[in-house]
Amino acid sequence: MPKVKCLITDDEPVAREIIKSFVEKIPDLELIGECKNVSETLEILAKEDIQLLFLDINMPEISGLTLAKSIQSKTKIIFTTAYREYAIEGFDLQVVDYLLKPISFDRFFKAVRQFFDLYMSKENVNEVVTPTKKEEFIFVRSERKMVKINFDDIIYIESLSDYIKMHLKDQVVVTRETINNIESKLPKDYFLRTHRSFIVSIGQITSFTSEFIELGKKAIPISRSYKENVLKRLHE
Repeated sequence: MPKVKCLITDDEPVAREIIKSFVEKIPDLELIGECKNVSETLEILAKEDIQLLFLDINMPEISGLTLAKSIQSKTKIIFTTAYREYAIEGFDLQVVDYLLKPISFDRFFKAVRQFFDLYMSKENVNEVVTPTKKEEFIFVRSERKMVKINFDDIIYIESLSDYIKMHLKDQVVVTRETINNIESKLPKDYFLRTHRSFIVSIGQITSFTSEFIELGKKAIPISRSYKENVLKRLHE
């Protein structure tokens, strides 16, 4: 069974050595390299199919957060840092986990196990798969804090230009986000885009026509560009 290719990026030699020793204790991981800065990391990412990156945040010149925002989603990230204040921004990037230094092997192993549980196929660990309903929530930034949104609580989502309103069962959460980006984070089996400005929870639909969907007393329009896909999904 192929191993997961991983990479370590940290400007501190001791920190790299510790993570390296941890990686060597897990048979399913293959360490491709160690980098002391973002430039070295980008060189390896361009050549190798890295699936898991252990990334320090506070580094000279270019930070780990800046790198995390730029790399492809196929490379999953576990942040390693000595600074607790970066945790919220780290989770906002949908990383696998956030490890606070000094890191114990038990905590490291838990993060790696989470990576396998969420992203790796049981049949072939080299094939990255999209998380399914097992991932039952996301965090969004609202009113200067990260708010947990359970998928089961979402009734519908409404776009307001650069903001969205998430209409939940017991509240409305407003976050600065595009509807396209939030749609990519939702499990496709449970949510349906009906309009460029609306996403609905399929489980909350009470009735529908070819023109609109009803969620209780709320009517959500079905636009012409989405109609074929919406009606096909609903009739299925």
